[in-house]
Amino acid sequence: MRTVIAGGHGKIARRLERLLSGRGEQVAGLIRQPEQAGALLDAGAEPVVCDLESAGVEEVARHLAGADAAVFAAGAGPGSGVARKETVDRAAATLFADAAQRAGVRRLLVVSAIGVDDEPPAGTDPVFAAYLRAKGAADADIRARTGLFWTILRPGRLTDDPGTGRVRLAPSVDYSTVTRDDVAAVLAALLDRPSAAGLTLDLVNGDTPIARAVAELG
Repeated sequence: MRTVIAGGHGKIARRLERLLSGRGEQVAGLIRQPEQAGALLDAGAEPVVCDLESAGVEEVARHLAGADAAVFAAGAGPGSGVARKETVDRAAATLFADAAQRAGVRRLLVVSAIGVDDEPPAGTDPVFAAYLRAKGAADADIRARTGLFWTILRPGRLTDDPGTGRVRLAPSVDYSTVTRDDVAAVLAALLDRPSAAGLTLDLVNGDTPIARAVAELG
């Protein structure tokens, strides 16, 4: 199996790359800067330089050609402003989905965030509000598509604590934290679960082993 990950240098992406390469699968990560390549090679992934803020759909589709699955794990990052929430968290996600369809890659996982379907509360930091709205718009675009076996995963507040292997995974859960290790492990499990296509799932740490939580989706 070959999986291509957008945002290949990100914290979740590199964890996922290690998991997939560790089980003998081919994995490639799209990165913006050539100097990020070494970190992907260390994770067992093929680095592919492709800036999703400037690339066209045909270029991205070429990088996706021959893949069995695609994962959008890109984000503008905490130091970015309102404009890049739009160009990365929304526009790059829809571009990546367009390219997956163009390349004939039907399985698509998208890393989003809990609560993005709701309008941000009054007083929310403007940059964070722009992030939530961008993620919500991207998710709506993905859900409206036919011909893609998409799954949208919405983690709670991310931490770098060691993974627990136990989660709450459902269309709606109470807001809480989740480790990046566990997010990556759930993504890897969802890639093996075509029956999860068409689901939007919240994710936080909990009491259910990941394998069982994913199996219980149907």
